Amino acid sequence: MTNETTKKKYGEIVSLLLDSGKVSEKDVRYAERIREKLATPQPLLNILKDLKLITDDTVRETIQKTKSTVRIGELLVELGYLAPDDLQAAFNVQKETDTSLRIGEILVKYNFIDSRLFNRILSIQLGYPVVQPTLAAIDRDLTSRVSTKLLKKHNFLPLKNKDGATIVAFYDPTDHEAIAVARKLFGAQIIPAVSDQKALLDTLKIMENEAGGKAINVDNKTVVGVVNSIILAAIQNDASDIHIEPMADVIRVRFRLDGVLAHHQDFPKDIAPALSSRLKIMCKADIAERRRHQGGRILFDYKEGQVDLRVSFYVTIHGEKIVLRLLKQKQELLDIYSIGMSSRMIHRFLEEAVYQPSGVLLVTGPTGSGKTSTVYSCINHVNNPQISIITAEEPVEYVMEGVAQCSIDPAIDLTFEETLRHIVRQDPDIIMIGEIRDKFSADMAMQAALTGHKVLSTFHTEDSIGGLIRLLNMDIAPFLVSSTVVSVLAQRLLRRICPACAAPVKITPTQLQRLGCEFADIADGKFMKGRGCSECRQTGYRGRVGVFELLVLDELVRDAILDKKTSFEIRQIGVQHAGLVTLLEDGLVKAAAGITTIEELLRCLPKLMPPRPLHVIQRLCGTVK
Repeated sequence: MTNETTKKKYGEIVSLLLDSGKVSEKDVRYAERIREKLATPQPLLNILKDLKLITDDTVRETIQKTKSTVRIGELLVELGYLAPDDLQAAFNVQKETDTSLRIGEILVKYNFIDSRLFNRILSIQLGYPVVQPTLAAIDRDLTSRVSTKLLKKHNFLPLKNKDGATIVAFYDPTDHEAIAVARKLFGAQIIPAVSDQKALLDTLKIMENEAGGKAINVDNKTVVGVVNSIILAAIQNDASDIHIEPMADVIRVRFRLDGVLAHHQDFPKDIAPALSSRLKIMCKADIAERRRHQGGRILFDYKEGQVDLRVSFYVTIHGEKIVLRLLKQKQELLDIYSIGMSSRMIHRFLEEAVYQPSGVLLVTGPTGSGKTSTVYSCINHVNNPQISIITAEEPVEYVMEGVAQCSIDPAIDLTFEETLRHIVRQDPDIIMIGEIRDKFSADMAMQAALTGHKVLSTFHTEDSIGGLIRLLNMDIAPFLVSSTVVSVLAQRLLRRICPACAAPVKITPTQLQRLGCEFADIADGKFMKGRGCSECRQTGYRGRVGVFELLVLDELVRDAILDKKTSFEIRQIGVQHAGLVTLLEDGLVKAAAGITTIEELLRCLPKLMPPRPLHVIQRLCGTVK
């Protein structure tokens, strides 16, 4: 096979790997056979990487040794990070706008790829390392030789000497003028490195302010501006949490987006004390205390409204790790029909649980699974001027009109115990307890239900049956549990497939085995997966969907509780006689409808029993959305 034929068949990079002996014809043919069996097409390079036959370093070394000039766009396509259509679209933008921007800059500017990926691929193309320029990484003897103004003009920063050469971080390591200036300043022996532009400029600005005797800042603002910019970026990205994490030489900031942590930005380690102090002032914590864990609350005003931030300071070996949970004050409550329940489940939930005049309704799941939002949706659905609704929460997360909400504050002795003792004297129809956390709050919920009140609360358990078992393990009498609890709703939040880049996919044998299914059980499903695009930040997911397990206590389940049956036995009774659809089964229905992926099911949902065939679950659930 000629070299041109190999390029045409396998692509330029695989052809180079073959020519250099990094992979054999046998390896490539094997990878080809695997690719032909895949439901979703994969680049040949990806398959070779999955087979552990090559790495990014292998590709980088091969390109450098062969002195090949592989274009950045071709490299992105062959590595599977960019669709050929997207590359062509970028070329069209370049042509139509008559811009001076190069194709890589267009790909980043128009969100075909993110800057971090671009830097990594540029590193592979040029053979240069990727670096993160921080104050801690800089040899100040090198930077003292040159003005910060000159470094900013040419977008580079010397980092350190290594083996007689100077490592220099460049935003654009193909800028020949910048390379020439760096060689003139630091000698011919420089090692160019690829750096993120924003990180490079941030560090240069901090150095400039230090030289001028100004306070450490980013974007010409004080640390107040840094904190505000982080919070505003989190709000803009619809993050649920902000993680500010001290590392050995940098401050890492990550946002929890759609339930998964995503990198936002790194800051120099030098600003850590000022950053921590600013947040402590905002949440009224002790700014002098850095040896103990602390917490607090911030009400942050911005142009579109106000956000409630719950702040936690956690002492680590590298300093204080800070986590901020975002609770939007003016956020519109979800309609009960919009939380993601299937048609039959929502009808049953309303008729046999929410509309019941008395009894305990529990919503269970881990932290961040949407329990509180579901409880608020229930209260919002039944709220009207004819009934009295009262709450005890720590803290109040969403303000509801017409509801008497109490925010627990142990600092002034406004405790759960004190509040729950007084709550029944307020003549309520519906009581909402933020969380059942101990025997006292569980007892109070049961007693309130026995006296004719409707009680809604949340619980931390893995599934609906676990909610019942945990109540019993709190030494709540079985007759109290069986006579007062009307339903337990377990839930999780899974990431939704991005509709802009969704593509059909087949379930692999490994996934079937992990699910506990046979192929015949799910043959009718239309399973999808997002390829990744600018709409979803290249993740393949956008937004989240609820997955639910509703246990309505009928006579058989109540008898099982009185007889102190095991969780396995109660679950079997629920499935066979009480219409229970497990979390995994509800997730499988949503995956089969192209709403979420099998990967999300396996990542988030407990497999406590094998799911039933898809057509059986669909009949029990009705339509999903």
